[in-house]
Amino acid sequence: MPLTFASYNIHKAVGLDRRRDYERILRILLEVDADIVALQEVDRRFGRRMAALPLDAIHAATDYTPVPLSMKPDSLGWHGNALLVRKGIELLEAAPVDLPVLEPRGAVRADLAVEGRRVRVVGMHLDLSGLRRRQQVRRVLHHIAQCREQCPTVLLGDFNEWSRQGCFREFGHDWRVLAPGRSFPSRRPMAQLDRIIISDGWEVRGTNVHRSALSAIGSDHLPVFAALDLPKK
Repeated sequence: MPLTFASYNIHKAVGLDRRRDYERILRILLEVDADIVALQEVDRRFGRRMAALPLDAIHAATDYTPVPLSMKPDSLGWHGNALLVRKGIELLEAAPVDLPVLEPRGAVRADLAVEGRRVRVVGMHLDLSGLRRRQQVRRVLHHIAQCREQCPTVLLGDFNEWSRQGCFREFGHDWRVLAPGRSFPSRRPMAQLDRIIISDGWEVRGTNVHRSALSAIGSDHLPVFAALDLPKK
């Protein structure tokens, strides 16, 4: 069976109708039905940085377990970035990744056990500045290089990159940049801001943007996903 990885900038659960509706976001996640999900803008930005998706609601309505990386007691993620993992997938290790920033940004990394194999996932939300985005990608790649064990890796998130190159130039030949499709803005998508990048060896079964009546208004982004087969040993 392939593993499905998804990325979704939920815009703090505020939809195009200007309603904050976490139940709608959870229903969208159920529609996507990915095994591992990277979320962006999952916490409110100011004050206690409360989670836009309540932890008890995630457990009650989905088959996901959030990777524990919150920076404050009421938060779900690290600078708004969170990872959800389907129950049954074992968490081996998790860590935040500090990024050089002009505004609050971050990345989160989790090492998982899948079919007896270590798999690494990094979710991120990069800067609006092109120069800063490239610096942030370098920091993520440096973090991965410093990990004790090297393993099949998937990077995904809102890269805020409007061009086909830009920060993607930082990835060498041992990485493959996937473009599932136009995901922003959700009503009439024009840009491929949400990307999935895979290390060498993964077999890509398919990629796509999740479009539905709910996702069209649930956030200003649409979810993107990729179905991947683990690299052969």
